[in-house]
Amino acid sequence: MTVDVRKGEVLVIVGPSGAGKSSFLRLLNRLDEPTGGTVRFEGRDYKEIPPPELRRRVGMVTQTAFLFPGTIADNLRFGPLQQGIELAAEPIEALLSQVGLGGRAGEGVAHLSGGEAQRVSLARALATKPAVLLLDEPTSALDADAKDEVERLILTVVRRNDLTCVMVSHDLAQAARVADQVMVMNKGRLAKIGKVSEVINAEGNLR
Repeated sequence: MTVDVRKGEVLVIVGPSGAGKSSFLRLLNRLDEPTGGTVRFEGRDYKEIPPPELRRRVGMVTQTAFLFPGTIADNLRFGPLQQGIELAAEPIEALLSQVGLGGRAGEGVAHLSGGEAQRVSLARALATKPAVLLLDEPTSALDADAKDEVERLILTVVRRNDLTCVMVSHDLAQAARVADQVMVMNKGRLAKIGKVSEVINAEGNLR
């Protein structure tokens, strides 16, 4: 079966624990390699694209924000530096303003709250100007207030930057709020994909 995610669309992947949701996501930027099938990015077999270039174009935010020691600005500079680009203060500030952290570039990351750290992680992913954003349960480690804030922020950033987004979530209510399409996985296989209303209503209280 083919999974087609169009430009500017948000696909949310749901399913029970161990269904293979995160593994599927990791295949999309070649953190893991597929044993079969083909992944196409902008019409090209993604194996024709060098992994560093692919990961620049396909950014990823994980469930827990793994930030590098140093300042917030240091974290945002990391990706562009891998391409030989020194990110200046102005674009760093613009990125941080997008995620609600304007004026905080020089702060260290050690004492950020979970929600703040996830905002930095999102800004870091945006620093390489990706076309696609992969999100692996980006709000599941946050408390309820931070979860709502980060969820709203993700939608705002995705729409503002016209990003294509593939997001893993264990929360059907969240999928209903943010998705254009929902994909259900079970036992490592695609069980169903379709519009939110069709899939969410059929799945009910999926765990």
